[in-house]
Amino acid sequence: MSTTVKLEVNDKNGFFYIDIDGKTAAKMTFVFAGDEKIIIDHTEVNEEHNGKGFGKIMVEKAVDFAREKNLKIIPLCPFAKHVFDKTPEYKDVL
Repeated sequence: MSTTVKLEVNDKNGFFYIDIDGKTAAKMTFVFAGDEKIIIDHTEVNEEHNGKGFGKIMVEKAVDFAREKNLKIIPLCPFAKHVFDKTPEYKDVL
């Protein structure tokens, strides 16, 4: 089973997601806050995929995206905030 994270984005918002067998298994949404920040506002993983690390994988992809685009992240989502609090190497994008 592959855990490739995909990204959909437009001018105002976007989301990272993981599809398995054609169904969305996990999704993390964000909105742009000006030209320099994104706000992660929601993360969800379908119940049958709990405990597989999909949420953390999506946060990692958001960090990669922020670094690539020179953005900062505001983790309003409690799950994303928890991951940021436990991962000091992500502090550069906060």
